[in-house]
Amino acid sequence: MSLDSTLAVRVNGEHRRVAQGTSVAQLVREIGLDPARVAVERNLEIVPRATLEEVAVADGDSYEIVHFVGGG
Repeated sequence: MSLDSTLAVRVNGEHRRVAQGTSVAQLVREIGLDPARVAVERNLEIVPRATLEEVAVADGDSYEIVHFVGGG
């Protein structure tokens, strides 16, 4: 863990720093996506969308986030 009170995580293969206490939903918003329109995998496990606000980001976590795009 860092002394500057941020956490090191990986999002879609890219390193990123986030504030301690950040929820997965906040992380999704920080990258410009709507939590209601994404699927999130954390450390190779799916995070249920209903729990994105409650699940806290932890130092060293690895996320894959995909968003849904409408179209035809």
